[in-house]
Amino acid sequence: MIQPLRDIQTAQGATLEDSTTVPLSFGNDSKAIAATQSGVALCDRSHWGLLQISDEDRLRFLHNQSTNNIQSLQPGQGCDSVFVSSTARTIDLTTFYVTEDAVLILVSPNRRQMLIDWLDRYIFPMDRVELKDISDQNAIFSLIGPQSHQLLESLGITPLTDQPYATHQQVEIENIPVRVAVGSGLTTTGYTLIVSVDHAVSIWKTLIGSGAIAMGNRIWEQLRIEQGRPFPDSELTDDYNPLEAGLWQTISFEKGCYIGQETIARLNTYKGVKQKLWGLKLEAPVTVGTEIKVEDKKIGTLTSFIQTESEFLGLGYIRTKAGGKGLKVKVGTVEGEVIEVPFLTHPAE
Repeated sequence: MIQPLRDIQTAQGATLEDSTTVPLSFGNDSKAIAATQSGVALCDRSHWGLLQISDEDRLRFLHNQSTNNIQSLQPGQGCDSVFVSSTARTIDLTTFYVTEDAVLILVSPNRRQMLIDWLDRYIFPMDRVELKDISDQNAIFSLIGPQSHQLLESLGITPLTDQPYATHQQVEIENIPVRVAVGSGLTTTGYTLIVSVDHAVSIWKTLIGSGAIAMGNRIWEQLRIEQGRPFPDSELTDDYNPLEAGLWQTISFEKGCYIGQETIARLNTYKGVKQKLWGLKLEAPVTVGTEIKVEDKKIGTLTSFIQTESEFLGLGYIRTKAGGKGLKVKVGTVEGEVIEVPFLTHPAE
């Protein structure tokens, strides 16, 4: 049960979101943002999903279902990969962690059941594949900020410094098994920790006691928009493919066939990306779904918006031919400018 963890977090000042048990804020948003920039923040991502794929055909099976080169990964390695439909529309941006006997897949909160059903559909009788949803048995925490290395060192853990993204290892923190992986889920330096729910309270307390600043989901949402991480039902929908979403780093163009591969290969070969996801700096609040225009001509749609302490920011898809960084636009009646965001990749045309 995750409730004991929520009890501790509530005692630490957490406000929970209305429809979920996710900590929205710890009443320290400014301090938490500062920690991501010069210290270390601790974000509870236990509402995300964690799937486990095991048995002999696990790598081959997943290689055929998602965009990255999964079959080349060795135990201790990992990567981001996108699940797409047969027409290459995005389902979810996920992170794979390959262990000695399984593959763990970190999936977005609102895609957990969808991906279970999706993957189960492609398991055939001859496949040696076992699929489990282990979300409820595990807690997921992210350390975010430049002091993440030092915090782990203070706990006697040799950080995976200079190791590739999603490299991971099983360690012990105060005799509790914890899987530590490179990457915070954002472009900010950090680590992702996976631990049994039975030990979630102990690990949370230890990390806070070692100097991490508790951070709520409201700041996570702000950071993901500032950095450009696309999210299901916002930027990742049936309307867009992963090339348009700026997720080129998650796609292998050398691997064999997978679901949606023909469409993605064709778009890449013939420069067929007709719209791209960009950041937007705005002069006032706007509503998600508002049209983006240049000289009263629609060139795109706003998909996410956040008001920070100092500015108004958004994400939106913009027609490739309309331009990119530096383009002056209107979102509804609000003036704005297209900006680059670090999470996204847009190869030159």
